[in-house]
Amino acid sequence: QVQVEESGGGLVQPGGSLSLSCACSVSIFSISSMGWHRQAPGKQRELVAGITRGGSTRYADSVKGRFTVSTDNAKRTFYLQMNSLKPDDTAVYYCNVVSPISSAWGQGTQVTVSS
Repeated sequence: QVQVEESGGGLVQPGGSLSLSCACSVSIFSISSMGWHRQAPGKQRELVAGITRGGSTRYADSVKGRFTVSTDNAKRTFYLQMNSLKPDDTAVYYCNVVSPISSAWGQGTQVTVSS
């Protein structure tokens, strides 16, 4: 069974940067696709960025040009580099991976953008 764990959240000022990590319990080559999602208080969870095993990426319009998703196959880790952060980016960020036989969510990591 695939398991994932996020890390890297925290408090940052507007305009700042943070990098989130998602450590995966299995080889990334076993994963079909991976997504970073976020949920702000009172709002639905939304897909922020995703990447497929083939390397295709997609981003929510609200983060295009500011966020970048990447992988390190040797470390079995996915990353979300977040630049030019805004208060509206404040949310709990979740990593989700999908394999041919299962799907897994992390426990989430809090990102707070505030001065």
